[in-house]
Order: sequence, then structure tokens, then C-alpha cells
Amino acid sequence: MAAAAEPSAPTWPGSGSPRLGSPAGSPVLGISGRARPGSGPEWTGRAIGSSAPGHSFRKVTLTKPTFCHLCSDFIWGLAGFLCDVCNFMSHEKCLKQVKTPCTSIAPSLVRVPVAHCFGSLGLYKRKFCVVCRKSLEVPAFRCEVCELHVHPDCVPFACSDCRQCHQDGQQEYDTYHHHWREGNLPSGARCEVCRKTCGSSDVLAGVRCEWCGVQAHSVCSTALTPECTFGRLRSMVLPPSSVRLLSRNFSKMHCFRIPETMVLEFGEAEMGLGYTLDGPGSEYKGFVCPSGDGDDGLDGSAAIGTGREVLTATESTKQTLKIFDGNDSMRKNQFRLVTVSRLARNEEVMEAALRAYYISEDPKDFQLQALPLTLLSGNAQALRKAGTTEEEASKGSGPQDSMPEAWVIRSLPRTQEILKIYPGWLKVGVAYVSIHVNSQSTARSVVQEVLPLFGQQVEDQERFQLVEVLMSSRQVQRTVLADEEPLLDRLWDIRQTSVRQVSQTRFCVAETRAMVPHVSLFVGGLPPGLSPQDYSNLLHEAMATKAAVVSVSHVYALQGAVILDVTCFAEAERLYMLARDTAVHGRPLTALVLPDVLHTKLPPDCCPLLVFVNPKSGGLKGRELLCSFRKLLNPHQVFELTNGGPLPGFHLFSQVPCFRVLVCGGDGTVGWVLAALEETRRHLACPEPSVAILPLGTGNDLGRVLRWGAGYSGEDPFSVLVSVDEADAVLMDRWTILLDAHEINSTEDNVVETDPPKIVQMNNYCGIGIDAELSLDFHQAREEEPGKFTSRFHNKGVYVRVGLQKISHSRSLHKEIRLQVEQQEVELPSIEGLIFINIPSWGSGADLWGSDSDSRFEKPRIDDGLLEVVGVTGVVHMGQVQGGLRSGIRIAQGSYFRVTLLKATPVQVDGEPWVQAPGHMIISATAPKVHMLRKAKQKPRKTGTIRDT
Repeated sequence: MAAAAEPSAPTWPGSGSPRLGSPAGSPVLGISGRARPGSGPEWTGRAIGSSAPGHSFRKVTLTKPTFCHLCSDFIWGLAGFLCDVCNFMSHEKCLKQVKTPCTSIAPSLVRVPVAHCFGSLGLYKRKFCVVCRKSLEVPAFRCEVCELHVHPDCVPFACSDCRQCHQDGQQEYDTYHHHWREGNLPSGARCEVCRKTCGSSDVLAGVRCEWCGVQAHSVCSTALTPECTFGRLRSMVLPPSSVRLLSRNFSKMHCFRIPETMVLEFGEAEMGLGYTLDGPGSEYKGFVCPSGDGDDGLDGSAAIGTGREVLTATESTKQTLKIFDGNDSMRKNQFRLVTVSRLARNEEVMEAALRAYYISEDPKDFQLQALPLTLLSGNAQALRKAGTTEEEASKGSGPQDSMPEAWVIRSLPRTQEILKIYPGWLKVGVAYVSIHVNSQSTARSVVQEVLPLFGQQVEDQERFQLVEVLMSSRQVQRTVLADEEPLLDRLWDIRQTSVRQVSQTRFCVAETRAMVPHVSLFVGGLPPGLSPQDYSNLLHEAMATKAAVVSVSHVYALQGAVILDVTCFAEAERLYMLARDTAVHGRPLTALVLPDVLHTKLPPDCCPLLVFVNPKSGGLKGRELLCSFRKLLNPHQVFELTNGGPLPGFHLFSQVPCFRVLVCGGDGTVGWVLAALEETRRHLACPEPSVAILPLGTGNDLGRVLRWGAGYSGEDPFSVLVSVDEADAVLMDRWTILLDAHEINSTEDNVVETDPPKIVQMNNYCGIGIDAELSLDFHQAREEEPGKFTSRFHNKGVYVRVGLQKISHSRSLHKEIRLQVEQQEVELPSIEGLIFINIPSWGSGADLWGSDSDSRFEKPRIDDGLLEVVGVTGVVHMGQVQGGLRSGIRIAQGSYFRVTLLKATPVQVDGEPWVQAPGHMIISATAPKVHMLRKAKQKPRKTGTIRDT
């Protein structure tokens, strides 16, 4: 018999859109405090209804001041109330205002489960774990897409509540609500409602929408309108409703092109979390991590890299138990440590074991089964036997005087259960319905029972099916249940595998739809210049592609890349994994999963920002910027240039009618992106996107000219994006350099071709002679020891050192080259370097042309279609130019140049040096001009201010 339909429960934390918003003050169904049996008067267990969803509070005695997780004020003495499951601490006066749900019931409040993307372990100062609410004093994990931080041993208990950044064919919607994330706000953050401080560096408090950035107290957040407008960056964000990606066989790391730097399996970061139970009225000690000597790095006793307080059972009155939560944890030998008093009753030990796994169910529904050491070290068959033999488990199922070292939590058989059934579509007036299931209940009977409660006709029941959703922190798995599947048996199997897995599993009724498989794979690293059929044959030979389900949809012959349309999920996964380990003609292939941008669903005022980041630039600042931009924008619009280059990004945005580009890197990185833009311009619906720069290199001359600064020094990434949105569009000339190497005899007209001609694009300047020679020496030093070149200051120091080594060098460059400007020979003065400049900045900001007026030449501009030619007499002259004491020797100004090299000479273009063989260099303007973004002049903006103006 079905229970009444439940009203919508509040979504916490962020759950995608739409959330299950309930009216203020409405109860959270099935959630209330409960008295702990046999725990004395200090275990208050007050039933506080919706004010404390799922928490089991008890009054605790505090020997040192701590903070309330609601108001962030001090708690002292007997005034504190602690949730035994999630460590939520509160004043007694704040209990009725608690809206934050307990960790044990958080998965049930997530409307759209989305897995997290955890990067590598890192140190995050003054951050807190969202599971145990403790500070991250040790290396921890951080989601690369949202602001979730978690201890390694808390990862299996984290809720799959990441941002939903694309449509996945399961549930589609056009309206977005706030995606709240609790805590880890700046200490000066102010509530959007009451304008009081809502952030804290001492406790996990306050909430923040991870789309629009609005911040508020958890209590005040209910006063805000549920709809999210994406805030100040709304015109730059690629709306999730306009992105489609059927990611059935791919992890979120693959979907967002995030390198998988971890080797841990799913759920294997459990490293033996311990809990101390000292009895009623004792001092709260919380969760701590024991030490151990695990030999495989995944053993439950191993505290890998945590370094938190270690609990040992050295006192004669206490003992430490290994607690497993099912067959799966026994198979992997992953356990939690619980320290209890030797005089503790069975009920108290059971409660401590359930708290260690964040389980808030009634302890009377479980039992502890003893596991002898010989069983733990036995084979898998013995473990399976232990997991299924309940008669033996029932004998002596509680800890006795001679406790074994290890125990496993087992669920007692149940004749019926109350099961929550969620709708698989979003336009329903209820969050879920609760029904009673018994031994006769099947998947089909449940569907028939709940359809009327969801407003559907029973006659249409064949169109619906029951889906089981496992919502782990790293992956969300969906399984369609057979019509005759007994639900009670299914729940029993889940609890035998893991008792905590039940809280991470939900059942939903979804409409049966035939999903047409479609996956777009970018494959780069192929030989350039081939036809579509040649590329298809080449991939078939290298990876045995199946012609029936794989086709080449786009070919980028100049870059040696193709886009594959795959209509089979299994084949797409096979090709993706195989391509990453395949080389063609000695070059390794690059494979990326690309979504589809539905340009017809973009808002009229949307001009999304395409972000390219070079993580090798800026002394590791590029890596942090990658993570920041993924969180501020849609991660699908942020690309790492070391993983496929700029081409995948331009292909993804090829149908977007209007977009802008942000390049994070040095001048060489900017040139790389501009060259790719020029090559793909004819494929773009927006052929002339404006390009902004976040300078991460050493010189950053183009960034200086466009007012983006001498280099990135840790500015707030949000402020950077606001500056890009407010920047002015300007035009800039680009130049083509044709390198035609020949053997040239200076006394005779004999010309012998040596190398095929090569074309290079120039944006900033081109140097010949001493300038290029210094760049070449620096480049070679960096290639030998790249790890040392992570600081802009160090890089400039190396430039100075190589310059001093060349201070007495003389090669009389004017005798080794000839210069023609506009078809006319130009006599060169005695110089050691010849430089063609397109922008009024050279060598990290020096003005090589000078500011003096000269009637022979026009005033230089970056869009005048002219290049300025300047000479330098040596290293000393270059140093004087750098110091602003002199300018270069003005030689010519024009739009067409021909340089004849009589000897092999160092040449550099935009900081990329090489030795050019004798021959000709022809420099001419490239059409059309490129659109750049120049930072607008404005007063300094306060960092961290993200209110919508």
C-alpha cells in the first residue's frame, strides 16, 4: 500500500536543477532525532523535525572552545549539541534553525545525481571536509568542477551532488535553480539577505551558489528566489541546457578532459577512520585516523598521507575494533577503526560502528558478526561463506569478553520496508513517494503502485520502468531492473554487499526511451594533409574501427586531426582507450570526448567565453587557473592546451554564433591559439571572435600593450573574467613570414635549394642576430632543465646571465644580411641585431622604437598595416633599451620586406628561436586583421566581490 505523496524536500547541498524546493517551515519527511538506547541522560536525541534534518544531537561537555556551525560563534562548556553522525555542532538556541541535513541523509535530497571529479591530493589551507566537517590539515581531495573538499578517507561517503554541466539524455530541463555548496567561504563573505558575515575560516558555515556565486547563511538562503541567473558572468557562461553529452560509458574526468592523476579505485580511499566512544558525559574527540603499515596502500589500516591524530588502544579500559560494512569491504580489506570501552554494551558498540559509516538507521535492525583473523586472511570463498551464513552470525553476534579483532555489520532480515520512489522526470509536484514493499513486491508492481501518485495513467505503465541508481561520489551508475525483480531481495543483496550502500542507492520510475547512441571523439596526432578516406583507412589499420558504427564527420587536414561520430557506446569507449596508447607514424594519438553545443538553445544575449590555459606557463599558476575557471564557468568551455591544443575548443564552438576567447599563457601560447584560429576560421559560425590575454609567460609584451599587465600575480579569477567582459575590442595586424632557405653565393648569382619553404606567423616581433641568439641560448637552457624555469624572476635572471656571456660578441650582422623594403634596397648601419616590431613593446616592456617624433615615419600603431624596423648594436645597447636610457636605431617602416641571409643566422619570432639556413625571408601582412580585447581603464576592483551589479 502506498503512503501519501511526500512534499518536495529541500535540496542540500547543490543538486543541479531544478532543486526540490519546499516551502519554508515544511517538514522533511522521515527525518527526526531519536533517543540513543542505553546511553544515559546526556544522549538527548531531541526530535526537532525540519529544523535539524536527519541529525541525532546529544549534549556534550566541551573542554575547549569550539564554533557553532550555524552562527559561527563560540560554544563553551555544556552549551553545545553535537550530531553523532556528521559532527555538526550547534548552540542549543540555534537547534531550531538548523537547515543543514546530516551526511547520512544528504544523498536522498539530491535531485539529479552527478559524480565528482577528484584531482590529485593537495594541501588546502583553512578548508573543511564536507563529510566529517573537520579541517583539512593533511593532503586532501578537491573536486575539479565544484567547491567540494574532502579527506581521502571520507571520499566514499561524499554525496554525488556535483554541478550538472550538460544534458545527458536522462533528464532534460531549461530552468536552473541555485546549486548550493556549504562552507569554505572567504572569511569576509557577506550574506546576500541580511548583509552580515556568513563566511568563516574556523568552521564549515554558510552556503554559496556554484553557478552565480551568491553567498548566504544556510537559514537565509531559503529567502532567496530559487531560480539562478548565473550572476555577473551569465553572458560568458555556456548554459548547461545548451550542451549535450551522452556519457554512458565515460567518467566525468573523461567528459571534462581532466587528466586522471590518481590510481585509487572507486571507494578505496578509506584509510581506517577511527571513532572514540568513551561513554555518556565524556569529552567529544571526534573522528581521527589511525596509523598502520598497509603494504598495498589501500589497506584499511594504512593512514596514507593523512597524518591526523592517531588513536591506539593502549589503555586497559579501551580496545580498538576493525569494523567492516559488508562483503565488498571484506574482499578489499577496507575497514574503519572504532575505539570503545571494554565495558561498553552491545548497543553502544553497534551505534559506534554505524556512526563510523555515517548510518543513522535504527541499531536494532543490525547485528555485529565476529570475523576471526584466520577468516580475514583466508581465500575469497571463505569470505563469501562468511557473508552469507547468517546462522553462524547470529550466535554470539555481539562483542563479548573475548572480542575478536574484526567485526562486520550485518543487516537483520526484514519482512517489509518503506521504500522511497523518485520520479524520473522533473515536472512533478512531489520529490518522492514512500511505499511499503514486502516479499511479494516486484519492480513492475511498484511501478503500477506509484504511477497514479505521480499523476500518470496506469494504462501507460508499459512505458515506464524501475531504475536503480547508485550515487557514489566518483560515479553514478544506473541499472534497469527486470519486471519480476523482487525488491526486498534486491535490498537484501545491497545490504550484504555494503550496508552504507543503501543510503547511496535510490529507485526511480523512468519512462522507457530508446536512446540513440552518439559520441563525438576528437582524434589528433595524425599525419597532416590527407583526405577523409585516407584518414578513415589509417584509423581502421591502427585501431580496427568498425565502419558500421564509426564515421569521419570533420577533417582538419592542416592539423592532422579528425572528428569521429560513433553510434555505439561500447565502440566509443574502446576507441577512446585504445587511441591513447596508439602511435601512427611514430606520433602518439590524442583522443578527447567532445559534447555537442546546441546553438539554437543559447540565449540571445549569450556570448560564451572559450578559455585556453597552458598549465606549463606561469610557474604552476596555469594549473590553478584551470581549476578556477572550470568552477566559475562551465567546464566544457575550458580547455587545457597540452591536451590536444586549441583545435578541440574551436571545433566545439564552431556553431556558436558569437563567442570570445581567453588565452592564458605567454606570447608563444597566444601565437599558437591565433594561428589555430586562422586555420579554422572558415569552419566557424563566428569567424572573428575577440581574443583576450591572461599573461603567464616571461616577457608578455602583447599582454602589456593590451593593458593585461606584465604577468599574472594571483589576481582573483572572477575579477579577471569581469575585466574580459568589460574589455574593448581592437584590431591588430598579423604578419606572415616565408622562410625560403637556399645556398647563396655572395659573389655569384648561383642559388641551390636546400630546404622546402616554410611559413611562420608573427604577432609581436621578429628578431635576427644577437636578439635571437640570446633567446636561443635561453631556450636551450630551459630544455636541459625545465624544472628550474618555473619563476618569471628566475627566467629573467637567466636572460641576464646569457647576455653577459655575449657582451663582447661581434658578428657584424649588417655584412651578413641584405634588406629590401617595398622592393627597394635599404643600406644597413653597423648593427648586431635587426628587429621587426609590430607592437610598441619588446623584451619585457621596452620601447624599442622610442617616443620621439620623426617626420620620416608615421606614429606606430598595432593596426596600421606597417612594421617598424629597428637595429641594435649589441648586448650593451639592448641593456640600455631595457633600462629606458636609449632607443633602437630606426631603419625603416613598411608593409613588405625581403631579407636575404648570406650565412646561417639565429632568428626568433615571438620568442621562439631557431637557426635559419642561408636564404630569403619575406615578411608581408596577413589578412584579415585579428580582433583582440584590450582591458578597459577603470578603478581597481575589490577582489572576491561577486555580487550581481
